[in-house]
Amino acid sequence: MILVFGQTGQVAQELQRLVPDAAFLGRNRVDLRDPGAAAEAIREAKPEAVINAAAYTAVDKAEEEEALAQVVNGDAPAAMAEACRDLGIPFVHISTDYVFDGSGEAPFKPTDPTAPLGAYGRTKLAGEEAIRAAGGPFANLRTSWVFSAHGGNFVKTMLRLSESRDRLTIVADQIGGPTPAKAIAEACLTMAQVLQRAPEKSGVYHFSGSPDVSWAGFAQEIFARTGRDVTVEDIPTADFPTPAKRPLNSRLDCSDLAVFGLKRPDWKAELNEVLTELGAV
Repeated sequence: MILVFGQTGQVAQELQRLVPDAAFLGRNRVDLRDPGAAAEAIREAKPEAVINAAAYTAVDKAEEEEALAQVVNGDAPAAMAEACRDLGIPFVHISTDYVFDGSGEAPFKPTDPTAPLGAYGRTKLAGEEAIRAAGGPFANLRTSWVFSAHGGNFVKTMLRLSESRDRLTIVADQIGGPTPAKAIAEACLTMAQVLQRAPEKSGVYHFSGSPDVSWAGFAQEIFARTGRDVTVEDIPTADFPTPAKRPLNSRLDCSDLAVFGLKRPDWKAELNEVLTELGAV
């Protein structure tokens, strides 16, 4: 049995489709503001593997609530990893491109120096480091720009805005790989299975959709696929200030995925599935 932290998030919902017989712990059952409760849930369940698909993801709000974000993104995963180590089972944790500063144009490798720009990235990095330090079999899976038919995400926001507007200004100098939540869920399951028999493959991995694109380019693709007559005006990040700084370069080098038999998903192909599920095409 696989134990999953998270229930309503994008990846958690895709995991429920893929492994409906897994145990899913939403915040109504385990509040990650109590790391001890998360560890105890693992010890009681004695699963074959644990996937953490839950996190504090309010990037801007984290600037004001860093202490809370630290507990959920740093302390809780640390407690989970220690419990998994004690049971000798794999722990797969979803992390983020926000652990980098977004400098340059080259894709970031898992071994590149980290330098988060804000509270969200700092707390996610703290979780990664604690998981590594726990010493059990693990995978920190950094991903970016997650989208699906569930929850809040860029695709659904663009569809909603296009209902009432025929012109949108979208940031064009942030570049990254849109990543389907379904593909992330599949990757997490594969990693958990491989780590059961090959714990030496533990480490940090990158997983993002291909090809890399700007937010403006992503929006244009969404509107083209859905036949919506919306003009996208490119703007720089400087013209769209937010409380938390966003990395300009979110490109991720995903070549290490080969050790799990994985490769970058084609987000354009997956986008069609999501738009179909949303009834937008």
